[in-house]
Amino acid sequence: MSALTGNGEDRGDQGGSPGGGLTTGEVARRLGVAPTTVRTWDSRYGLGPDARTGGRHRRWTPEDVARLERMCAWTATGLPPAEAARLARSEEPSAEAPPGRTAVGAGRPAARGRSRAGSGLQLGDVRLECKGIARAALCLDAAALDELLLAAIAEHGLVAAWTEVIVPTLQAVGREWETSGEKYVEVEHFLSWHVPGALRRTTPNTVADRPGATTLLACVPGENHTLPLEVLSAALTERGVPVRMFGGALPVESLVAAVRRTGPAAVGLWAQSRGTASRPLAQHVAAMQWGVRGARRGPAVLTLGPGWARQTVAGLARPSGLAEAVTALEASVSS
Repeated sequence: MSALTGNGEDRGDQGGSPGGGLTTGEVARRLGVAPTTVRTWDSRYGLGPDARTGGRHRRWTPEDVARLERMCAWTATGLPPAEAARLARSEEPSAEAPPGRTAVGAGRPAARGRSRAGSGLQLGDVRLECKGIARAALCLDAAALDELLLAAIAEHGLVAAWTEVIVPTLQAVGREWETSGEKYVEVEHFLSWHVPGALRRTTPNTVADRPGATTLLACVPGENHTLPLEVLSAALTERGVPVRMFGGALPVESLVAAVRRTGPAAVGLWAQSRGTASRPLAQHVAAMQWGVRGARRGPAVLTLGPGWARQTVAGLARPSGLAEAVTALEASVSS
């Protein structure tokens, strides 16, 4: 999965709560999981805190958190939750640590706001939220995955959430897929399916057309990777730009007809692979014009995606990331 990139700021754990210990929400942020997951592990597997404050309020000690970290490490290896919980309750975590893996928090504190381990995937130096999203995807936990995706978008904004949280997780799953004999195909499909759902729940309704201000987004013929374009469409809609988004592998004749019918200010053509990028197609769309003689106009065409890396088209913009694409398309619409 190729990234439409952007920038964001890290936000680490906020520390302990008054009265001693961490709240469930603080523990969830530290582990990179949904709060409901922490509560489920408590009620279903007995992994709750050893002590509680008045009423039912949970306060988690470092020992309680370490137990949950062991649970995270074991579930990331694919172990069933019940068995992972049994091992997590072990009094000597180092005796049964997951093979080839050190539990997060064992021996040294995790970096604030960042994560290097604990998800079962080689994520590298990424935001803490990536770990939780990767774990939910590996466990095929739909409720937790939706909650974490929505929380990331709400906290960081769509562009930063895509660039700093979702893309690194998708790339990690893709690397595992390529190197493990398609072991994680279902995880990649599961995660890719849930991302558009989160986008639709956080993006305003479709923006009404404005004459000469519509952006048309389409995958080139033979290209079925629509997810990056769906993110771009959501980001533009969020900014009030009218968008017409088409599915994968739009035939040439249909693309040309759509351009003529909508008269867009800009057209974004996505190509994931070099085999689908077509310089003649981009040039043809860029040369299209409409309107009365003397006032004819045509679209600004942007070539989007890694497939255009060696198919540079003279005179056409090729944004390197999501933020750049949004800026270029907004400028095309307003010009």
